[in-house]
Amino acid sequence: MADDHAQVQEFFTARAADWDARFPDDGPAYAAAVAEIGLSPGDAVLDAGCGTGRALPPLREAVGPEGTVIGLDLTPAMLAAAARAGRDGSGALMLADVGRLPLRDGVLDAVFGAGLVSHLPRPAEDLRELARVVRPGGRLALFHPVGRAALAARQGRQITGDDLRAERNLRPLLADSGWHLATYVDEDDRFLALAVRQD
Repeated sequence: MADDHAQVQEFFTARAADWDARFPDDGPAYAAAVAEIGLSPGDAVLDAGCGTGRALPPLREAVGPEGTVIGLDLTPAMLAAAARAGRDGSGALMLADVGRLPLRDGVLDAVFGAGLVSHLPRPAEDLRELARVVRPGGRLALFHPVGRAALAARQGRQITGDDLRAERNLRPLLADSGWHLATYVDEDDRFLALAVRQD
């Protein structure tokens, strides 16, 4: 697992400085995805694998000044880029592993994860850990600003049958990890899977 973490850190460290410049038009897609979570003022939400923190401003707007927003990432360079962009003003930045969250059981109302699932070294265990910190009935939003086919085309590869984001793979993975997949959208201009924390 340490090797998996090192690979993720290496990948994102090399890209942190120009990440936002590479994807300058994603802001509205992030805001639209956050709007679909159904957050309320005063809610507590975690942006898991927050990267440069592009979801933090819309998350803060959704929960208001009395809410709690945490941006968590495994890569120090990504958190530094989030701070340079001023997004630490929208939420607390935390260096931590999704698989070992420094949070109490049931303390969150929701988790937002952009591009998260494909970078989890132990998907079932890591999603179970996210479920641990979310109250029953709380929500999980797995998001990407482009769909699976568009992302594969952008990366010059084919979608394979073992893609964790495919509905036939994601639904049982979530169910085994304490979540119920409520809605699933995989279109060229967005991927959004919304799940509810089971009792």
